[in-house]
Amino acid sequence: MKKLLILPAILFLAFISSAFVVSEGQNGIVMQFSKVKRDSDNNPVVYGPGLHFKVPFIDSIRIMDTRIQTLDDQPDRFVTSEKKDLIIDSYVKWQIDDLAVYYLSTGGNKIQAEALLKRKINNGLRNEIGSHTIKDIVSGKRGEVMETALKRMARSSELGIKVIDVRIKKINLPDGVSNSIYKRMRAERQAVAREHRSEGQEKSEVIRANIDRKVSIMLAQANKESAEIRGRGDAESSKIYSKSFSKDPDFYAFLRSMQAYQKSFADKQDVMVLSPDSDFFKFMGSKQ
Repeated sequence: MKKLLILPAILFLAFISSAFVVSEGQNGIVMQFSKVKRDSDNNPVVYGPGLHFKVPFIDSIRIMDTRIQTLDDQPDRFVTSEKKDLIIDSYVKWQIDDLAVYYLSTGGNKIQAEALLKRKINNGLRNEIGSHTIKDIVSGKRGEVMETALKRMARSSELGIKVIDVRIKKINLPDGVSNSIYKRMRAERQAVAREHRSEGQEKSEVIRANIDRKVSIMLAQANKESAEIRGRGDAESSKIYSKSFSKDPDFYAFLRSMQAYQKSFADKQDVMVLSPDSDFFKFMGSKQ
């Protein structure tokens, strides 16, 4: 009876030790006698997600995460072609490309893999940044620098890792470099501002001169029209006066003399020395 129970137990233990599950987003490779098990084409035997079986007590499974990973470490100091320091904060998107090479080079340890990858990426970035100026890196050539660095790292597969993307998040300058660059930028902006102000002043003078010229022409035209209208009015007034006073010349002479008396004696302090029989007083004498 005991022998009958032992056989199923052995079979159950063999099943349990041979079955394994690979989760979604993971892949597994088989290690046989501490070596990567390979197929007839000398390719590593790789198991995708699902339930699989192995030879118990001989094969061992190394399961690794094959999803896209993000390496985002502390910012590093880089030197440009101008021998200026830059503090660059970047990140890398990477993924396991060759499970066997990845396992043999990193032991399947993600921390070890990222340490090796970071060293390799930093070397690539140093080569690229060292061949460009600060202006190139900060301006539109930043994408070109990252693209070149990505191509260099993508060609290398000694870690079994595929670098998907390399991006710069932030670029900072050391305090000394920042101050000198800010001063230079401020001086350049001030020079541009002075140039713009000078151009604006020149345009302002031109506009003001044109407006003054137009105003002078308008005033001259208005004065001309005003003089013409005033002349026509005076001529019409003289014509009316002439017609009116021609009807009674004596009354006209008397009225003009009264107006002259009024203007002459407007100020009580005025003194006039005239002969009593002067024509000026002809309407003030007594009629005999």
